Amino acid sequence: MNDLTPAPNNGCRDTPVLKERGQREVFCGLTGIIWLHRKMQDAFFLVVGSRTCAHLLQSAAGVMIFAEPRFGTAILEETDLAGMVDAHQELDREVARLLERRPDIRQLFLVGSCPSEVIKLDLAKAAERLTQVHAPHVRVLNYSGSGIETTFTQGEDACLASMVPVLNHTDERQLLVVGALPDVVEDQMLDLLSKLGIVPVKVLPARRIDQDTAIGPNTVFALTQPFLGDTAAALERRGAKHIAAPFPFGDEGTTAWLAAVAEEFGVSREVFDDVTVAPRTRARTAIAQASESLCGKSVFFFPDSQLEVPLARFLARECGMTPIEIGSPYIHDAIHGPDLALIPPGPTISEGQDVEKQLDRARAAKPDLTVCGLGLANPLEAEGLSTKWAIELVFTPVHFYEQAGDLAGLFSRPLRRKAKLSLEAAE
Repeated sequence: MNDLTPAPNNGCRDTPVLKERGQREVFCGLTGIIWLHRKMQDAFFLVVGSRTCAHLLQSAAGVMIFAEPRFGTAILEETDLAGMVDAHQELDREVARLLERRPDIRQLFLVGSCPSEVIKLDLAKAAERLTQVHAPHVRVLNYSGSGIETTFTQGEDACLASMVPVLNHTDERQLLVVGALPDVVEDQMLDLLSKLGIVPVKVLPARRIDQDTAIGPNTVFALTQPFLGDTAAALERRGAKHIAAPFPFGDEGTTAWLAAVAEEFGVSREVFDDVTVAPRTRARTAIAQASESLCGKSVFFFPDSQLEVPLARFLARECGMTPIEIGSPYIHDAIHGPDLALIPPGPTISEGQDVEKQLDRARAAKPDLTVCGLGLANPLEAEGLSTKWAIELVFTPVHFYEQAGDLAGLFSRPLRRKAKLSLEAAE
Protein backbone atom coordinates (compact mmCIF):
# COMPACT_ATOMS: atom_id res chain seq x y z
CA MET A 1 0.00 0.00 0.00
CA ASN A 2 2.97 2.29 0.63
CA ASP A 3 4.28 3.87 -2.60
CA LEU A 4 7.36 5.47 -1.02
CA THR A 5 10.53 4.69 -2.96
CA PRO A 6 13.13 3.74 -0.34
CA ALA A 7 16.42 5.60 -0.18
CA PRO A 8 19.49 3.64 -1.32
CA ASN A 9 21.00 1.21 1.20
CA ASN A 10 18.38 1.83 3.87
CA GLY A 11 19.00 5.58 3.72
CA CYS A 12 20.48 7.03 6.90
CA ARG A 13 19.07 4.38 9.22
CA ASP A 14 22.39 2.56 9.42
CA THR A 15 24.52 5.72 9.40
CA PRO A 16 26.78 5.88 12.49
CA VAL A 17 25.41 8.49 14.89
CA LEU A 18 27.73 11.23 16.13
CA LYS A 19 26.95 11.35 19.85
CA GLU A 20 27.90 14.58 21.56
CA ARG A 21 27.67 15.50 25.22
CA GLY A 22 28.45 19.08 26.08
CA GLN A 23 26.85 22.49 26.45
CA ARG A 24 23.30 22.51 25.06
CA GLU A 25 21.12 25.30 23.68
CA VAL A 26 17.53 24.21 24.36
CA PHE A 27 14.46 25.28 26.33
CA CYS A 28 13.37 23.25 29.35
CA GLY A 29 10.37 20.92 29.33
CA LEU A 30 8.12 23.47 31.08
CA THR A 31 7.45 25.04 27.68
CA GLY A 32 5.30 22.05 26.70
CA ILE A 33 2.64 23.43 29.04
CA ILE A 34 1.97 26.22 26.54
CA TRP A 35 0.38 23.86 24.01
CA LEU A 36 -0.82 21.19 26.44
CA HIS A 37 -2.97 23.59 28.47
CA ARG A 38 -4.76 24.62 25.28
CA LYS A 39 -5.32 21.03 24.25
CA MET A 40 -6.56 19.57 27.54
CA GLN A 41 -9.56 21.70 28.29
CA ASP A 42 -10.29 20.46 31.82
CA ALA A 43 -6.67 20.25 32.99
CA PHE A 44 -4.54 22.65 35.03
CA PHE A 45 -0.76 22.67 35.15
CA LEU A 46 0.63 23.86 38.47
CA VAL A 47 4.38 24.39 38.20
CA VAL A 48 6.13 23.95 41.52
CA GLY A 49 9.05 26.25 40.99
CA SER A 50 10.59 29.69 41.20
CA ARG A 51 9.80 33.15 39.87
CA THR A 52 12.01 32.34 36.90
CA CYS A 53 9.62 29.50 35.97
CA ALA A 54 6.67 31.89 36.24
CA HIS A 55 8.37 34.49 34.03
CA LEU A 56 9.22 31.84 31.42
CA LEU A 57 5.63 30.66 31.12
CA GLN A 58 4.20 34.18 31.12
CA SER A 59 6.61 35.21 28.36
CA ALA A 60 5.99 32.10 26.25
CA ALA A 61 2.19 32.42 26.59
CA GLY A 62 1.88 36.18 26.29
CA VAL A 63 -1.16 35.80 24.04
CA MET A 64 -3.11 34.53 27.02
CA ILE A 65 -2.68 37.71 29.05
CA PHE A 66 -6.36 38.71 28.76
CA ALA A 67 -7.71 35.24 29.50
CA GLU A 68 -7.48 33.04 32.56
CA PRO A 69 -5.10 30.30 31.49
CA ARG A 70 -5.04 26.74 32.74
CA PHE A 71 -1.57 26.97 34.22
CA GLY A 72 0.12 28.69 37.14
CA THR A 73 3.17 28.60 39.38
CA ALA A 74 3.36 27.66 43.04
CA ILE A 75 6.46 29.67 43.91
CA LEU A 76 8.78 28.28 46.54
CA GLU A 77 10.96 31.02 47.95
CA GLU A 78 14.60 30.30 48.76
CA THR A 79 14.81 28.66 52.15
CA ASP A 80 17.24 26.69 54.24
CA LEU A 81 17.79 23.36 52.47
CA ALA A 82 17.27 21.53 55.75
CA GLY A 83 14.08 23.33 56.72
CA MET A 84 11.36 22.31 54.27
CA VAL A 85 8.97 20.77 56.81
CA ASP A 86 6.06 22.99 55.80
CA ALA A 87 6.54 22.77 52.01
CA HIS A 88 4.00 19.97 51.51
CA GLN A 89 1.50 21.70 53.76
CA GLU A 90 1.88 24.90 51.75
CA LEU A 91 1.45 22.97 48.49
CA ASP A 92 -1.73 21.34 49.83
CA ARG A 93 -3.12 24.77 50.76
CA GLU A 94 -2.32 26.19 47.30
CA VAL A 95 -4.01 23.25 45.58
CA ALA A 96 -7.10 23.53 47.79
CA ARG A 97 -7.42 27.26 47.04
CA LEU A 98 -6.96 26.63 43.33
CA LEU A 99 -9.60 23.90 43.13
CA GLU A 100 -12.06 25.94 45.16
CA ARG A 101 -11.67 28.85 42.77
CA ARG A 102 -11.63 26.68 39.60
CA PRO A 103 -14.25 23.90 39.98
CA ASP A 104 -13.92 23.15 36.24
CA ILE A 105 -10.55 21.47 36.82
CA ARG A 106 -10.73 17.68 36.44
CA GLN A 107 -7.02 16.93 35.99
CA LEU A 108 -4.31 18.66 37.97
CA PHE A 109 -0.66 18.20 37.03
CA LEU A 110 2.02 19.03 39.57
CA VAL A 111 4.98 19.93 37.37
CA GLY A 112 8.42 19.82 38.94
CA SER A 113 11.19 22.24 37.99
CA CYS A 114 14.90 22.54 38.72
CA PRO A 115 15.39 24.76 41.83
CA SER A 116 16.99 22.82 44.67
CA GLU A 117 13.99 23.56 46.89
CA VAL A 118 11.77 21.71 44.41
CA ILE A 119 14.04 18.80 43.54
CA LYS A 120 13.93 17.43 47.05
CA LEU A 121 10.12 17.53 47.24
CA ASP A 122 8.44 14.19 46.54
CA LEU A 123 5.79 15.41 44.11
CA ALA A 124 4.77 11.83 43.27
CA LYS A 125 3.74 11.27 46.88
CA ALA A 126 2.08 14.68 46.93
CA ALA A 127 0.03 13.75 43.84
CA GLU A 128 -1.09 10.49 45.45
CA ARG A 129 -2.06 12.30 48.65
CA LEU A 130 -3.94 15.05 46.85
CA THR A 131 -5.77 12.53 44.62
CA GLN A 132 -7.11 10.83 47.75
CA VAL A 133 -8.25 14.19 49.09
CA HIS A 134 -9.90 15.50 45.92
CA ALA A 135 -11.08 12.33 44.16
CA PRO A 136 -13.26 11.48 42.36
CA HIS A 137 -13.78 14.99 40.95
CA VAL A 138 -10.08 15.70 40.37
CA ARG A 139 -7.25 13.41 39.36
CA VAL A 140 -3.82 14.66 40.45
CA LEU A 141 -0.70 13.54 38.56
CA ASN A 142 2.88 14.74 38.47
CA TYR A 143 5.79 14.89 36.07
CA SER A 144 9.06 16.76 35.74
CA GLY A 145 9.59 19.68 33.38
CA SER A 146 12.99 20.44 34.88
CA GLY A 147 15.63 21.66 32.47
CA ILE A 148 18.05 19.29 34.19
CA GLU A 149 15.95 16.28 33.18
CA THR A 150 14.03 17.39 30.07
CA THR A 151 14.50 19.37 26.88
CA PHE A 152 11.77 21.45 25.24
CA THR A 153 9.25 18.93 23.85
CA GLN A 154 10.08 16.24 26.42
CA GLY A 155 7.68 18.06 28.71
CA GLU A 156 4.80 16.66 26.67
CA ASP A 157 6.37 13.21 26.71
CA ALA A 158 6.69 13.30 30.51
CA CYS A 159 3.12 14.54 30.86
CA LEU A 160 1.57 11.85 28.66
CA ALA A 161 3.74 9.14 30.20
CA SER A 162 2.40 10.12 33.63
CA MET A 163 -1.16 9.55 32.37
CA VAL A 164 -0.63 6.04 30.99
CA PRO A 165 -0.54 4.10 34.29
CA VAL A 166 -3.94 5.47 35.36
CA LEU A 167 -5.75 4.76 32.08
CA ASN A 168 -8.56 2.23 32.34
CA HIS A 169 -8.12 -1.30 31.00
CA THR A 170 -9.91 -2.52 27.89
CA ASP A 171 -9.74 -5.65 25.76
CA GLU A 172 -11.33 -3.89 22.79
CA ARG A 173 -9.48 -3.82 19.49
CA GLN A 174 -8.79 -0.12 18.95
CA LEU A 175 -6.41 2.49 17.60
CA LEU A 176 -4.89 5.00 20.01
CA VAL A 177 -3.37 8.08 18.35
CA VAL A 178 -0.75 9.59 20.64
CA GLY A 179 0.47 13.19 20.65
CA ALA A 180 -1.07 16.61 21.15
CA LEU A 181 -2.30 18.17 17.90
CA PRO A 182 -4.21 21.41 17.32
CA ASP A 183 -7.93 20.64 17.36
CA VAL A 184 -8.41 21.48 13.68
CA VAL A 185 -5.59 19.10 12.67
CA GLU A 186 -6.87 16.37 14.98
CA ASP A 187 -10.33 16.68 13.42
CA GLN A 188 -8.84 16.32 9.93
CA MET A 189 -6.93 13.21 11.03
CA LEU A 190 -9.98 11.63 12.66
CA ASP A 191 -12.02 12.32 9.52
CA LEU A 192 -9.45 10.52 7.35
CA LEU A 193 -9.34 7.53 9.71
CA SER A 194 -13.14 7.40 9.81
CA LYS A 195 -13.37 7.39 6.02
CA LEU A 196 -10.87 4.53 5.97
CA GLY A 197 -13.26 2.61 8.22
CA ILE A 198 -10.90 2.45 11.19
CA VAL A 199 -12.90 2.34 14.43
CA PRO A 200 -12.79 2.90 17.29
CA VAL A 201 -10.12 5.61 17.46
CA LYS A 202 -9.06 7.23 20.73
CA VAL A 203 -6.55 10.04 21.24
CA LEU A 204 -4.04 10.77 23.97
CA PRO A 205 -4.28 13.39 25.28
CA ALA A 206 -8.06 13.67 24.99
CA ARG A 207 -9.58 17.13 25.10
CA ARG A 208 -11.42 16.22 28.30
CA ILE A 209 -10.90 13.55 30.93
CA ASP A 210 -14.49 12.32 30.55
CA GLN A 211 -13.72 11.24 26.98
CA ASP A 212 -12.95 7.69 28.07
CA THR A 213 -9.50 6.54 27.02
CA ALA A 214 -8.51 2.99 27.92
CA ILE A 215 -5.75 0.62 26.92
CA GLY A 216 -5.07 -3.09 26.78
CA PRO A 217 -3.46 -5.94 24.84
CA ASN A 218 -5.64 -5.33 21.78
CA THR A 219 -4.73 -1.65 21.57
CA VAL A 220 -2.41 -0.52 18.80
CA PHE A 221 -1.01 3.00 18.89
CA ALA A 222 0.47 5.39 16.35
CA LEU A 223 2.58 8.38 17.34
CA THR A 224 2.01 11.77 15.73
CA GLN A 225 5.02 13.35 17.45
CA PRO A 226 8.58 11.96 17.32
CA PHE A 227 9.48 13.03 20.87
CA LEU A 228 7.25 10.58 22.76
CA GLY A 229 9.74 7.84 23.61
CA ASP A 230 8.83 7.51 27.29
CA THR A 231 5.11 7.53 26.49
CA ALA A 232 5.57 4.80 23.88
CA ALA A 233 7.49 2.68 26.39
CA ALA A 234 4.77 3.19 29.02
CA LEU A 235 2.07 2.14 26.55
CA GLU A 236 3.99 -0.98 25.60
CA ARG A 237 4.30 -1.89 29.27
CA ARG A 238 0.50 -1.79 29.37
CA GLY A 239 0.40 -4.29 26.50
CA ALA A 240 -0.23 -1.95 23.56
CA LYS A 241 1.54 -2.45 20.21
CA HIS A 242 3.35 0.36 18.40
CA ILE A 243 2.70 0.92 14.68
CA ALA A 244 6.07 2.07 13.33
CA ALA A 245 5.81 4.58 10.48
CA PRO A 246 7.26 7.81 9.13
CA PHE A 247 5.66 10.82 10.77
CA PRO A 248 2.77 12.61 9.04
CA PHE A 249 4.63 15.63 7.67
CA GLY A 250 3.94 16.45 4.03
CA ASP A 251 2.34 14.27 1.37
CA GLU A 252 4.67 11.27 1.55
CA GLY A 253 4.92 11.22 5.32
CA THR A 254 1.18 11.50 5.85
CA THR A 255 0.47 8.81 3.26
CA ALA A 256 3.05 6.46 4.78
CA TRP A 257 1.63 7.03 8.29
CA LEU A 258 -1.94 6.38 7.15
CA ALA A 259 -0.82 3.38 5.11
CA ALA A 260 0.83 1.76 8.12
CA VAL A 261 -2.36 2.21 10.17
CA ALA A 262 -4.56 1.03 7.29
CA GLU A 263 -2.46 -2.11 6.82
CA GLU A 264 -2.78 -2.91 10.53
CA PHE A 265 -6.58 -2.73 10.23
CA GLY A 266 -6.88 -4.55 6.91
CA VAL A 267 -8.07 -1.60 4.79
CA SER A 268 -8.11 -2.43 1.08
CA ARG A 269 -5.90 -0.60 -1.40
CA GLU A 270 -8.97 0.57 -3.29
CA VAL A 271 -10.52 2.19 -0.24
CA PHE A 272 -7.19 3.72 0.77
CA ASP A 273 -6.68 5.31 -2.63
CA ASP A 274 -10.25 6.61 -2.79
CA VAL A 275 -9.87 8.32 0.59
CA THR A 276 -6.41 9.80 0.08
CA VAL A 277 -6.25 10.77 -3.60
CA ALA A 278 -7.89 14.19 -3.26
CA PRO A 279 -6.00 15.42 -0.17
CA ARG A 280 -2.76 14.01 -1.59
CA THR A 281 -3.25 16.03 -4.76
CA ARG A 282 -3.90 19.19 -2.75
CA ALA A 283 -0.83 18.57 -0.60
CA ARG A 284 1.44 17.98 -3.59
CA THR A 285 0.25 21.14 -5.29
CA ALA A 286 0.70 23.22 -2.15
CA ILE A 287 4.18 21.83 -1.47
CA ALA A 288 5.29 22.47 -5.05
CA GLN A 289 4.16 26.09 -4.87
CA ALA A 290 5.71 26.76 -1.46
CA SER A 291 9.00 24.97 -2.02
CA GLU A 292 10.19 26.51 -5.30
CA SER A 293 12.90 28.43 -3.45
CA LEU A 294 14.00 25.34 -1.49
CA CYS A 295 14.92 22.96 -4.31
CA GLY A 296 18.67 22.54 -4.59
CA LYS A 297 19.39 24.33 -1.31
CA SER A 298 21.17 22.88 1.73
CA VAL A 299 19.88 22.71 5.31
CA PHE A 300 21.58 22.21 8.69
CA PHE A 301 19.59 21.13 11.76
CA PHE A 302 20.68 22.00 15.28
CA PRO A 303 19.09 19.75 17.95
CA ASP A 304 16.01 21.32 19.53
CA SER A 305 12.56 19.72 19.29
CA GLN A 306 13.21 16.11 18.16
CA LEU A 307 11.22 16.97 15.03
CA GLU A 308 14.49 17.23 13.12
CA VAL A 309 14.63 13.74 11.59
CA PRO A 310 11.13 13.65 10.03
CA LEU A 311 11.45 17.29 8.95
CA ALA A 312 14.76 16.50 7.25
CA ARG A 313 13.05 13.61 5.48
CA PHE A 314 10.29 15.98 4.34
CA LEU A 315 12.72 18.61 3.05
CA ALA A 316 14.93 16.07 1.29
CA ARG A 317 12.20 13.93 -0.24
CA GLU A 318 9.48 16.45 -0.98
CA CYS A 319 11.21 19.82 -1.28
CA GLY A 320 14.48 18.88 -2.99
CA MET A 321 16.80 20.10 -0.22
CA THR A 322 20.11 18.54 0.81
CA PRO A 323 20.54 17.98 4.56
CA ILE A 324 24.14 18.55 5.70
CA GLU A 325 23.68 17.66 9.36
CA ILE A 326 20.59 16.41 11.18
CA GLY A 327 21.01 17.02 14.88
CA SER A 328 18.43 15.90 17.43
CA PRO A 329 18.46 15.80 21.25
CA TYR A 330 17.64 12.09 21.20
CA ILE A 331 17.30 9.51 18.43
CA HIS A 332 15.30 6.30 18.97
CA ASP A 333 15.52 3.78 16.13
CA ALA A 334 12.06 2.36 16.84
CA ILE A 335 10.59 5.85 16.52
CA HIS A 336 12.87 7.69 14.11
CA GLY A 337 14.05 4.69 12.09
CA PRO A 338 11.30 4.73 9.42
CA ASP A 339 12.08 8.37 8.59
CA LEU A 340 15.85 7.86 8.70
CA ALA A 341 15.49 4.96 6.24
CA LEU A 342 13.98 7.33 3.66
CA ILE A 343 16.61 10.08 3.91
CA PRO A 344 19.22 9.76 1.13
CA PRO A 345 22.69 8.89 2.48
CA GLY A 346 25.09 11.77 3.03
CA PRO A 347 24.24 13.93 6.03
CA THR A 348 25.85 13.70 9.44
CA ILE A 349 23.39 12.33 12.01
CA SER A 350 24.14 13.74 15.46
CA GLU A 351 22.52 13.08 18.84
CA GLY A 352 22.89 15.41 21.79
CA GLN A 353 24.95 18.55 21.49
CA ASP A 354 28.28 20.20 22.07
CA VAL A 355 27.17 23.59 20.82
CA GLU A 356 30.60 25.11 20.12
CA LYS A 357 31.68 22.13 18.02
CA GLN A 358 28.38 22.13 16.16
CA LEU A 359 28.61 25.86 15.49
CA ASP A 360 32.04 25.29 13.98
CA ARG A 361 30.63 22.61 11.68
CA ALA A 362 27.74 24.86 10.62
CA ARG A 363 30.04 27.79 9.88
CA ALA A 364 32.32 25.57 7.82
CA ALA A 365 29.38 24.10 5.87
CA LYS A 366 27.73 27.48 5.16
CA PRO A 367 24.26 25.97 4.65
CA ASP A 368 21.58 27.88 2.77
CA LEU A 369 19.25 27.41 5.76
CA THR A 370 19.99 26.66 9.41
CA VAL A 371 17.22 25.37 11.68
CA CYS A 372 18.02 26.21 15.30
CA GLY A 373 16.78 27.58 18.59
CA LEU A 374 16.12 31.22 19.37
CA GLY A 375 19.40 31.64 21.25
CA LEU A 376 21.47 30.80 18.17
CA ALA A 377 19.36 32.34 15.41
CA ASN A 378 20.24 36.02 15.79
CA PRO A 379 24.01 35.48 16.13
CA LEU A 380 24.02 33.24 13.06
CA GLU A 381 21.91 35.75 11.11
CA ALA A 382 24.51 38.40 12.01
CA GLU A 383 27.14 36.13 10.48
CA GLY A 384 25.16 35.94 7.24
CA LEU A 385 23.39 32.60 7.65
CA SER A 386 19.65 32.34 7.02
CA THR A 387 17.88 30.70 9.97
CA LYS A 388 14.55 29.15 10.84
CA TRP A 389 13.37 29.18 14.46
CA ALA A 390 12.79 25.56 15.48
CA ILE A 391 10.21 26.60 18.07
CA GLU A 392 7.87 27.84 15.33
CA LEU A 393 7.66 24.32 13.93
CA VAL A 394 6.14 23.15 17.22
CA PHE A 395 3.64 25.97 17.70
CA THR A 396 2.38 26.01 14.09
CA PRO A 397 -0.07 23.41 12.67
CA VAL A 398 2.15 21.36 10.34
CA HIS A 399 0.84 17.76 10.42
CA PHE A 400 -1.10 15.88 7.72
CA TYR A 401 -2.16 16.80 4.20
CA GLU A 402 -3.88 20.14 4.62
CA GLN A 403 -0.90 21.71 6.40
CA ALA A 404 1.77 20.38 4.01
CA GLY A 405 2.03 23.60 2.02
CA ASP A 406 2.25 25.67 5.21
CA LEU A 407 5.06 23.45 6.44
CA ALA A 408 7.09 23.98 3.27
CA GLY A 409 6.34 27.69 3.51
CA LEU A 410 7.85 27.92 6.98
CA PHE A 411 11.20 26.86 5.53
CA SER A 412 11.02 28.85 2.29
CA ARG A 413 10.08 32.13 3.99
CA PRO A 414 13.57 32.89 5.39
CA LEU A 415 15.15 32.27 1.99
CA ARG A 416 12.60 34.46 0.20
CA ARG A 417 13.15 37.20 2.79
CA LYS A 418 16.92 37.07 2.33
CA ALA A 419 16.57 37.19 -1.47
CA LYS A 420 14.27 40.20 -1.23
CA LEU A 421 16.59 42.05 1.13
CA SER A 422 19.55 41.34 -1.15
CA LEU A 423 17.60 42.68 -4.12
CA GLU A 424 16.62 45.84 -2.26
CA ALA A 425 20.22 46.38 -1.11
CA ALA A 426 21.45 46.04 -4.70
CA GLU A 427 18.99 48.70 -5.84
